[in-house]
Amino acid sequence: MSEISPKAEISPKAKIGNNCKIFPFVYIEDDVEIGDNCIIFPFVSILDGARIGKNNKIHQGSVIAALPQDFNYRGEKSYVKIGDNNIIRENVVINRGTQRDGCTTIGDHNYILEGVHISHDTVVGTHCVFGNGVEIAGDCVIGNGVIFSTGAIQNANTRAGDLSLIQAGCAFSHDVPPYVIAGGNPMEYCGPNTTVMDFAKIDKKVQKHIANAYRLLFHGKTSVYDVINQIKDQVPDSPEIRNITQFLENTTRGIMCK
Repeated sequence: MSEISPKAEISPKAKIGNNCKIFPFVYIEDDVEIGDNCIIFPFVSILDGARIGKNNKIHQGSVIAALPQDFNYRGEKSYVKIGDNNIIRENVVINRGTQRDGCTTIGDHNYILEGVHISHDTVVGTHCVFGNGVEIAGDCVIGNGVIFSTGAIQNANTRAGDLSLIQAGCAFSHDVPPYVIAGGNPMEYCGPNTTVMDFAKIDKKVQKHIANAYRLLFHGKTSVYDVINQIKDQVPDSPEIRNITQFLENTTRGIMCK
């Protein structure tokens, strides 16, 4: 059985899992599903289209599945899907998708700090950290293990690759590749993200290969297309190097600093 405050306003149509704790003044609409062992703190609003997994903690003042802030939205039924074991701190806003059956997706084990805004149709991987006041625009893709420092801004339709670090106060409109530290305004390459790669147990030799790949990308004077071929020809193969080349091949907004 879940512990639900009588002062919470919860639709009888909402589906609440087992062993949840829902505090006073929580507001939950009809088309909501919440998994087991979740804690929903006071003054949280969980709106139609929210699909929330297990073991999540959602703190005061957050709004889950808010209407998309998109002029193209016409009232279509859409969703926010949140995985398991996430911590969502105070005053976070997560918008649902824009188009019919569109979805904003948050993976597992993410730590989303106070005042973060994640906009419509964005996809977030696992084990990411969002610092205070981070703003993520619509239709973005964020890989696994990405760290956004305080006040970073990711503009629409861009990507942040696995294990990248976005330094405080940055705003970017081009893709940030995997395993890098990016900082400044305008954003620039600040080196490989060795601390996080160590934590992820990426072999030191592979880390050197990653550094070599980015030396070709950021210090060379050739196109991204040519750099991809150079990396394939000159850098020993590994899953991490393939991740980099595939990321570069799939860019539509261009790569930062190029």
